[in-house]
Amino acid sequence: MMNIPFSPPFIDDDVIDEVLHTLRSKWITTGPKVAALEQEIVKLTTSKAAVCVNSWTSGAILMLKWFGVKEGDEVIVPAYTYSATALSVLHCGATPVMVDIDDDFCISPQAIRKAITPRTKAIMAVDIAGWPCDYDELNAMISEPEIAGLFVASSVKQQLLNRILLISDAAHSLGATFGGFAAAKKSDVTIFSFHAVKNVTTAEGGCICLNLPDNFDAAAEYKYLRMYTLNGQTKDALSKSLGGGWKYDILFQGLKINMPDICAAIGLAQIKKYKTELLPSRKDVALKYCDGFKDAEWFIAPPLKDQKRESSYHLFPLRIKNITEEQRDRIIDDITSMGIAVNVHFIPMPLLTLFKNLGYHIDDYPVAYKQYASEISLPIYPQLTAQEIAFIIASVIGAVEKELASNQAPNAGSKEYEPAAVNF
Repeated sequence: MMNIPFSPPFIDDDVIDEVLHTLRSKWITTGPKVAALEQEIVKLTTSKAAVCVNSWTSGAILMLKWFGVKEGDEVIVPAYTYSATALSVLHCGATPVMVDIDDDFCISPQAIRKAITPRTKAIMAVDIAGWPCDYDELNAMISEPEIAGLFVASSVKQQLLNRILLISDAAHSLGATFGGFAAAKKSDVTIFSFHAVKNVTTAEGGCICLNLPDNFDAAAEYKYLRMYTLNGQTKDALSKSLGGGWKYDILFQGLKINMPDICAAIGLAQIKKYKTELLPSRKDVALKYCDGFKDAEWFIAPPLKDQKRESSYHLFPLRIKNITEEQRDRIIDDITSMGIAVNVHFIPMPLLTLFKNLGYHIDDYPVAYKQYASEISLPIYPQLTAQEIAFIIASVIGAVEKELASNQAPNAGSKEYEPAAVNF
């Protein structure tokens, strides 16, 4: 028996020092730490610009509003994602058009193609567990003359782009690669989450990365979006605090969704060691899991790397062949009884009350339900020890095989499974 949390934040002395530096500076809202974090994200992703915000959800609402998405418009989203993906569309008054996914958790390009109408303004592709969608296929699709010809522009930004906007919901995929480069480069807009459980955290927060076509001025868009996060105000608090700098104007109806420096400081310390320490550590845990489960006939390995893509190893989405949702839940109960915290990513949105009431039905998304019913997210983070990883593997194997044996022999007496020894 151990006590293994699911996803604790990575807090070391460098993080504490960075936060203390912010506190001692006497400047804790948006200022130099946010600017420094944005530059680190630009360096990591080679994006044209990065704008930090107070959450992924805020960033998504901002970018949909920036693009002029409104009532009567449609945005295509996968049914298999966290609710914020669709909620951001609803907050703009538009309709989330849910489509099914493929077996790799990614939104189905074939389902997208069938869902596109003249009302489609954007596609939000979700990188589940850190695994990038096939952005080559999605970019090719929205550029097809037949698809592009359906697009009806109704705002200045839409006229400038003159096609469907491709947004990457990259809440899980900071550090993922596509074709040897940052996966963030493959979409017009990529939005990261820095929530407490993410690979890099700011406690709460997110970041918008811009990789729009060259007819957009990245510097001008950054300036505009920065104002948008501050109620459309011409000066931020730091500028106003300088001597004689109190005058400001409100240019448009913005939002109040800026990230404060006290939060940015946490992420700034982490991102500086992300590629060299934190990301390799997560990958090491994932590979140890794959090695530990490789001989189990019931094990479905998550997508981690192929000829084009590599995950950010945010989650380890274990899937078990040919089990029911009820069996999966019993397996989770057994694993947690051993002191291991696990999770499920995600409950498909059509199973949630809000979306049921809006008319979405899970029967329309069979692949999403299949993945959900068989999925268990295991702990994966740099602080895990080899002993803890071995205990998790052994406990999972024991819990799964106990359930499978019970299912094969329902009248057999219960048998307790002790975790087997696993060494690395």
